[in-house]
Amino acid sequence: MEVHHVTEDAETFTCNAYLVVGDRTTLVDAGAMDGVVDEIREHTDDLEAVVMTHQHGDHVAQLETVCDAFDPEVYAYDDHPTRTHEIDDGDTVRIGDEDFDVVYTPGHADDHVSFVSDSSLFSGDVVVHDDGAFEYGSFGRTDMAGQSRERLIESIRDLLERMPDSSHSAGVEHMYAGHGGVFHGDVRDVVATALERAEKREPKYPDE
Repeated sequence: MEVHHVTEDAETFTCNAYLVVGDRTTLVDAGAMDGVVDEIREHTDDLEAVVMTHQHGDHVAQLETVCDAFDPEVYAYDDHPTRTHEIDDGDTVRIGDEDFDVVYTPGHADDHVSFVSDSSLFSGDVVVHDDGAFEYGSFGRTDMAGQSRERLIESIRDLLERMPDSSHSAGVEHMYAGHGGVFHGDVRDVVATALERAEKREPKYPDE
């Protein structure tokens, strides 16, 4: 799967937005970086779809700009002026060359979904590899209004249950999270580590 991190050079706060080139070229989250359309055009002139993990501003700010440029189909859990397809837990979406299961993963955001295939996980903000708070397994913040650590813990457990059993395949080996670095390796172990940390109920950012 050919994945390009199109907000990697952003100088303003944004999520990681990923362009997945394949038989269904798809953008996972639109980000908040001015110039993201130009970055996408470096790799393709035909963006067929955008799939949204959730609609916090750092993930959705450039969505309408992207839609104006490419007129893609837009998949999201919650309503949005650009949405063309509502997605829910248990649905399947095509991203690049693979089919991904939609897993409803609220806690950080009420509309949060993650996307998991036999090889890859687009985890949004529910689980990240490294984000300044923790390395090798962190989780989305839950200290803002409307967020819930308890619900996030349930979501991470659900995500673990829905990931393919590595005893029957190579397992999920690529994790593309909404913040921090891309991870290649034993993704199940990273997610399990994030779950252990979240279950301790300690503040993610104790100095705030």
